[in-house]
Amino acid sequence: MTFSKQEFLVTSGLQGQTLEFWLEQQWIIPEETPAGLSFSDQDIARARLIQDLKGDFGVNDEGIDVVLHLVDQLHGLRHLLKQLHAGIGGEPANRSS
Repeated sequence: MTFSKQEFLVTSGLQGQTLEFWLEQQWIIPEETPAGLSFSDQDIARARLIQDLKGDFGVNDEGIDVVLHLVDQLHGLRHLLKQLHAGIGGEPANRSS
């Protein structure tokens, strides 16, 4: 599912200024389309993660950078392991990504 910028703000509960800051920091990177920015379910999940880290755990902006970088590395490694597993003749696990 995709969301317009306004739909993303409503769904995520973010203020426009906060989203602009997160976009500048590249914490959220929506797809750019001729109609404008297009946000995905993954963008919503990432926004909720950032909100939890900042609100519930008190993580500062530099910490958010580190956490998101590590999450991205884990997702990349998971994708690579799935490809490797398929390449050696295994069946990929039927788990959600």
